[in-house]
Amino acid sequence: NASKLNDGACAMVLMSQKATDQFNTKPIAKIISFADAATEPIDFPIAPALAMPKALKLSGLKWEDISMFEINEAFAVVAVANMKLLGLDWSKVNMHGGAVSMGHPIGMSGARLITHMTHTLDKGQYGMAGICNGGGGAAAIIIQKL
Repeated sequence: NASKLNDGACAMVLMSQKATDQFNTKPIAKIISFADAATEPIDFPIAPALAMPKALKLSGLKWEDISMFEINEAFAVVAVANMKLLGLDWSKVNMHGGAVSMGHPIGMSGARLITHMTHTLDKGQYGMAGICNGGGGAAAIIIQKL
C-alpha cells in the first residue's frame, strides 16, 4: 500500500530558550535530541530504524520512556518494518493513523509528525518521530511536551 499525495500546510516556530524569554512566549514542547542515519538507497524503508536508536542514545532515555512514536509511511511497509526491527509496542505507533490513512503532504510530512505529537502527548511525556527519504537517508527526533 502507498499513501496518497495530498495538499497540506503547516507552520511551526522553533526558538531558543533565550528567544522565548525575550518574546515572553510559552513553548508547548522542546526538542530533546535528533539524529540522522543512512543506508543503501534500495533499503530506504528501514532507514528510520537506524536513525531512531541514535536519537534515543543521544537523549539518555530508554525505549519505554517514549509514550508515542510517529513513523512516516510513504508506503505501509515503512511503519511495519521499522516497528518490527525496533521491537516497538504497536499500540504506541501512529496512534491515530499514518500517511496511508491520512495522506502524505510532501514537503510538510516531518512537521505534521511533530505537530501531531505536540497535540497528542500529555505534559511531561516524550514522543519520537522517524522519517525516511528516497535516497536511503532518515531522520529522527525526540520531543517532550511541556
